Amino acid sequence: MSNAGTTGPKKLLFLVTEDWYFCSHRLPIARHALKCGFEVVVATHVQKHGEQINAEGFRLIPISMRRSGVTLFGELTSLIELIRLYRREKPDIIHHVAMKPAVFGSIAALFSTATLVVNAVNGLGTLFSSTDKKTAVLRFIIKNLLRFLFNRSNSHLIVQNPDDYKSLANIAALADKQISLIAGSGVDIAHFTVLPPPKNGNVVALVSRMLQEKGVEDLIEATNILRAEGLDVSLILAGRTDKDSATSIPEEQLYEWSKSEYIEWVGIAKDVRKIWAKASIAVLPSYYREGVPKALLEAAACGRPIITTDMPGCRDVVQQGKNGLLVPVKNPAILAQTIKKLLEDPNQRDNMATAGRKRVESMFSEEIIVKQTIDIYIKASKNS
Repeated sequence: MSNAGTTGPKKLLFLVTEDWYFCSHRLPIARHALKCGFEVVVATHVQKHGEQINAEGFRLIPISMRRSGVTLFGELTSLIELIRLYRREKPDIIHHVAMKPAVFGSIAALFSTATLVVNAVNGLGTLFSSTDKKTAVLRFIIKNLLRFLFNRSNSHLIVQNPDDYKSLANIAALADKQISLIAGSGVDIAHFTVLPPPKNGNVVALVSRMLQEKGVEDLIEATNILRAEGLDVSLILAGRTDKDSATSIPEEQLYEWSKSEYIEWVGIAKDVRKIWAKASIAVLPSYYREGVPKALLEAAACGRPIITTDMPGCRDVVQQGKNGLLVPVKNPAILAQTIKKLLEDPNQRDNMATAGRKRVESMFSEEIIVKQTIDIYIKASKNS
């Protein structure tokens, strides 16, 4: 039965489609919730991180749901699985991570006894930025679903940037008390410390999934432009391909780029600090509606200036001219000249490194983000 109204620990259930994403983006919150006395359950598609989740003291429930559905039957099966899961587990608080779990989970939560349903939307992604006609139809359907699902008495929405706050508050007709702005997933500033500038100052790096909408190809083109101009610049690409995404860049293409003497794809970086030890600038030319890119925050914490696009989420990391520079989307020529400007000005890079570290410490540290999230749980627990 539910823990609501008893003296036992409140049951907090996380719904995340991928186990690796839970470990990289929600683990600190779950750890702190456990310390605060919550029983923590993690429902996710298990690939390689099941043992790690269990070792943390959480109860792991494997599910079949994936980020990208293949068939209508498969999606309906996932929804039925969630309904049964919520009815069986009877969690007091359900924390959905990302848009698909928020939609499917909120439908399933209609059949649950949860006193609080937290929907954490980490960026609006391609769904809200694409001009494709099929996507536009899906966007219309989703908008109407969100108004029905998010605007409920036991529902609370968490967004990561002001653009998403404005968009989703308007779409779902939410009052201020129903939505919170929590800037990202938090950075462990004790782990990501300021690194000395690399000996080769002409290395830039992009850390992200290898997706077209992350601007990988624009950065490749910008690098080629600079090389053609005689600048001895090198590029590191760090991140995995994503078979669940239609815009994933094939491994064959990444290996082909890596044949160049000045481009290297290293795949998943187990310790991203090693990337920032080699690179003097972090670049993310995304035209995707990000939440707040954690990779950029980690780079800033390590003392690396940022070049990114003037897009929701990305622009919230950067104070223009202070800790980085903003560029227009899909413009390799301007991107190239912006990279060149920073590469040729080590003093500006040093100033931006200092400003970026201070910005992460004051706004994006793990301690700040975790506290803001736990406060939402605690408030709901006291009111239940």
